[in-house]
Amino acid sequence: MPAAAPDRTVLHRRVLDWYARHARPLPWRDPATTPWGVHVSEVMAQQTPVARVEPVWREWMERWPTPAALAAASPGDVVRAWGRLGYPRRALRLREAAVAVVERFGGELPADEEQLRTLPGVGAYTAAAVTAFAFGRRSVVVDTNVRRVLARAVEGRALASPSLTAAEQRLAASLVPDDAPTAAVWNVAVMELGALVCRARGPECGRCPLEDVCAWVAAGSPPDDGPPRRGQAWDGTDRQVRGALVQVLREVSHPVPRAELEDVVLHRLGRDGAAALAQVDRCLASLVEDGLVEPTAGGEALRLPA
Repeated sequence: MPAAAPDRTVLHRRVLDWYARHARPLPWRDPATTPWGVHVSEVMAQQTPVARVEPVWREWMERWPTPAALAAASPGDVVRAWGRLGYPRRALRLREAAVAVVERFGGELPADEEQLRTLPGVGAYTAAAVTAFAFGRRSVVVDTNVRRVLARAVEGRALASPSLTAAEQRLAASLVPDDAPTAAVWNVAVMELGALVCRARGPECGRCPLEDVCAWVAAGSPPDDGPPRRGQAWDGTDRQVRGALVQVLREVSHPVPRAELEDVVLHRLGRDGAAALAQVDRCLASLVEDGLVEPTAGGEALRLPA
């Protein structure tokens, strides 16, 4: 028989009290941070560890503190400033969002969740997170950390489903406090608990404020009974090659001849042969299609977008 889920009121009190004592002092949590700064942090933190995001976020906000400032920047400068955060298309989408904010919302980030979802690169999670963390409004913020905490504490499962389900969304929504200010803190508090304590590997249950009411702990902390979960590959992937191509162009301020660019990337990756060259060509074509790289007149050299 499954262990009983903890009472909603107990969950709220335990998690909120824990967050008040243990929250990381991240710069975008400073009350003085603008809604735009919060939005930038959310886009940067997608699939990227917070430790890597923080220094880039600080430099970015110093350089482009407002949507108008970013909208006026060149795509090439934006991609270059993105550094090694990964998925550089996010940088271009963020600039496109800045342009949309200037053109459609008078340069001020909208507070309405549905309006936020109309911005380039903004999906359900980002819109909900910005609504809560930038504007203090009630929303349902569901990321991997939130899903894992609720799967364990409430449902007694070791891990959440491989992808977000409607049932998980309903569960998360049912636990968000009714008043807006508390709901906003609850959303970030559950996320923080999952990131720091209720981790996917090596959860520190002894440090968890929910240990004595957690359904998973009460059930004996059973292992995940779903299909094996494989880590995301990196070596030899198109993602690795695309990243290497962008990095070479980021390091220079002039167009790089195509043959030279290919040689440098293959050398850095320690690869050679026709198959490796074909992969580089394929990745370069996809970068051009995505607007992350552009050919010069004649197509003999490439550069970051002007």
